[in-house]
Amino acid sequence: MQAGDGRPSYDELAALVLTQGRLIEELRGEVAQLRTDNEKLREDNERLRAENGELRRRLGMNSTNSSRPPSSDSPFVKPAPKSLRRKSGRRPGGQPGHPGATLALVDSPDERTRHEPGPCTGCGADLADAPEVGVERRQVFDLPPMTVRVSEHQLIARRCGCGTTTCGVAPDGVSAPTQYGPRLTAIVLYLYVGQFLSKKRTAQALAELFGTPLSEGTVASMTRSAPTGSRASSTSSGIGSPGLRWPGSTRPGCGWPARWPVCTAPAPARTR
Repeated sequence: MQAGDGRPSYDELAALVLTQGRLIEELRGEVAQLRTDNEKLREDNERLRAENGELRRRLGMNSTNSSRPPSSDSPFVKPAPKSLRRKSGRRPGGQPGHPGATLALVDSPDERTRHEPGPCTGCGADLADAPEVGVERRQVFDLPPMTVRVSEHQLIARRCGCGTTTCGVAPDGVSAPTQYGPRLTAIVLYLYVGQFLSKKRTAQALAELFGTPLSEGTVASMTRSAPTGSRASSTSSGIGSPGLRWPGSTRPGCGWPARWPVCTAPAPARTR
């Protein structure tokens, strides 16, 4: 019942207190449960953090910071740079005052080809007899077609009236019915010894560049039969370089060798 002045009665206040008490107990239970769940989540978070740190440590292990062999390193991980170079403060590219190097027009090209203009682009008239008022020069630097030349040496035999037969003498180095010449041999030594190609790739390069069939055994035979020091010429100066002097030549770098190249540097060991 309510009092006459509109205020709640004693029974209504008592029921309200009981209802609020039950609500407070329910909220206390929910708070306790939330605290328990929060503590469990904290423990799970600490455990997951520890597992993540351990996995990161294992993922970062390699042959440089652990006892793992180099073969276990991932091929997709770029190793840290080991260069001892320091920053110079200079900008990339050519520096001021650098002479540079580029192709320049030569005064005496090996071949000249004139390209006459067609009809006049203004009126369409024929320009065959028109005066020449200028020329623009464009030069292409390229290698001539390279093919193997076969030189035959015929040793003529003649019989004297006295009955003796005398045969011509072959030049030095021509001792077999068929053989490779010194220039081709020098290229083989340059590729095999100087550029460290394998015997297979050396033979393949000769076949593709010059159309010359060459076996791996021939490459090995050329290397074994080369005179003392000639195998080192490919690594010390290179074919046709200014520092290489060929026998029979009076000046260095005079083109391809007429005979075997001679250098005094020791020949490097090959394992292929």
